[in-house]
Parts: sequence; C-alpha cells; structure tokens
Amino acid sequence: MKTFTPKKAEIERDWFVVDADGLTLGRMATEIARILRGKHKPTFAPHMDMGDHVIVINASKIVLTSDKADRKFIHTHSGYPGGLTSRSYTDSMERKPADTVRKSITGMLPKNRLGNQMATKLKVYAGAEHPHQAQSPKVLDIPGARREVKA
Repeated sequence: MKTFTPKKAEIERDWFVVDADGLTLGRMATEIARILRGKHKPTFAPHMDMGDHVIVINASKIVLTSDKADRKFIHTHSGYPGGLTSRSYTDSMERKPADTVRKSITGMLPKNRLGNQMATKLKVYAGAEHPHQAQSPKVLDIPGARREVKA
C-alpha cells in the first residue's frame, strides 16, 4: 500500500468563524489549532499545510477558568539583561485581547516555517465584526469549550 500525499492543487480550504463569547481560552485554542493544522481532514499530511482559515470574533469576551486571569502571567524578554516583563492575563486582555488570543492559538502550532504559514490563516478580532463576509465562512461550534455557569 502506498502512502497518499496530496498535491497543492488538490487541497481545498474552507473558512470557519468562531464566536469566542463565553468560550474557555485553552479548549477553544486547541480546537482552532487542530483546524488550522488540518488534522480534521482525512487527507492530513504532517509535512504540508492542509488547514482551513479560521476567523475568531468577540476575542475580548473569552473566559479563563478558576482565577487564572490573575494568577497566570505572560512573560516577554527583550533580549537585554534585565529585560523580562511580565503581565497578567487580565492586563493583557484589557490592552490587546486579539493579540492574547492569537498568541495562545499560535503557541499550539509547530515552531517552524510551516507553523508560521498556518498562523497566517488565523484572523482574530476583539469585536463582533469582521471583513471576511465575501468568503462566506461556516460557523464552527466548539461545544466542549463553552463555559457552564453554575447556579
């Protein structure tokens, strides 16, 4: 039996839109990374970009479980001695919610040129509007990421 390798002309890319309002960040990010990578397709090849385009709206309404929003920090380093800066997820979500969600998703993609190519198919918007109506995106429902409100 020979291994099937799809050609670039045979790859079909769909567009999906995810409403992040009330979704848990980590659970949503893993599903979106799976779609961007193309692992949901039967023709998946790990050495090729098989993924679909994903649009995330309402990134500012994302939820972190427990008290991770205050306990968990995002660290960046300038490369100079003493150049470490830390910011909590609460501060990061107030400043740039789209960048925070984008970084969480792209952190789950491969760390090479292929992962960078996959990350270009991700569009994240803090509000409910997006300029990709012409692509007629399908709604992607992620039921496992919906935050259940306990009474």
